[in-house]
Amino acid sequence: MTKKIKLGISSCLLGEKVRYGGGHKRDRFITNTLGQYFDWVPVCPEMACGLPVPREPMRLVRKPESPHLVTIKTGIDYTDKMEHWTKKELETLEKEPLCGFIFKAKSPSSGIGGIKVYLPSGEVTKTGSDIFGGAFMKHFPLIPVIDDGRLHNPVFRENFIERVFVFRRWHDFIQSNGTFNGLVDFHTRHKLLIMSHNPRHYSILGRWVAHTKGKKQETIFSEYIRDLMECLRLTATTKKNTNVLQHIQGYFKKRLTSEEKQELLDIITHYHNGLIPLIVPVTLVRHYVRKFDISYLKKQYYLDPHPLELMLRNHV
Repeated sequence: MTKKIKLGISSCLLGEKVRYGGGHKRDRFITNTLGQYFDWVPVCPEMACGLPVPREPMRLVRKPESPHLVTIKTGIDYTDKMEHWTKKELETLEKEPLCGFIFKAKSPSSGIGGIKVYLPSGEVTKTGSDIFGGAFMKHFPLIPVIDDGRLHNPVFRENFIERVFVFRRWHDFIQSNGTFNGLVDFHTRHKLLIMSHNPRHYSILGRWVAHTKGKKQETIFSEYIRDLMECLRLTATTKKNTNVLQHIQGYFKKRLTSEEKQELLDIITHYHNGLIPLIVPVTLVRHYVRKFDISYLKKQYYLDPHPLELMLRNHV
């Protein structure tokens, strides 16, 4: 991919001084590292709906029907204002080819989970999502989302970026080759990646591709991408990755020497036991794929799901 991928993002994470106190929460991993591959569509709900900087901090207060966005000291309720802006903003974002969104963690106006919600009883829960974040996920259920807190967890980070690149490839497929034959090719290239997330979905998605006769293309495509993104939200665990690596190992059994077979087996075992990161066995596998020119494996996005320079598999 030569074009950068568009991601929505909370403006403060880019260094924009939009926080209630006039500051920002610039994240250098986002701006310096991810910024090489992504174009940002910055959003600050509080500023965008007309609130000034600086401004009184707000919090979510649970009402019978839904959480309300209320200022902490003066008790001004900005819920209607935020909901009105959110509706218009979602319509605007429909025009952007977004492939993901990074939200500010714990923000009452730009968060997607674990946000404090103050109940009438005085109790506090941490299960809330803000008005904009919750509406975004409901309106765009397929688009990968994460907050900056989870982004710095190596497992969640790798999972999110992987989903973003898969969703971008789906966009490209629809625009360039949106046919049943194209779907077969798309699915084939993602088979091992799907297997690393969930074997059950591997079977489900295979059936969508295999049984297209007499069915509407629009229906097949919408069901396929729904199940694919649902599958990829599940973590590719060490156990599941080990299973995929052992599956790949079978392609080399008649090509490797006994010493090479043992070396590959040892490296996969070391990965399974947590002694080395995933990038080590994958690098060796990629070497043998090139050496023996195994066309099926050369096409597998499992071996190259995202730019190597991001070093995402160095830490999982």
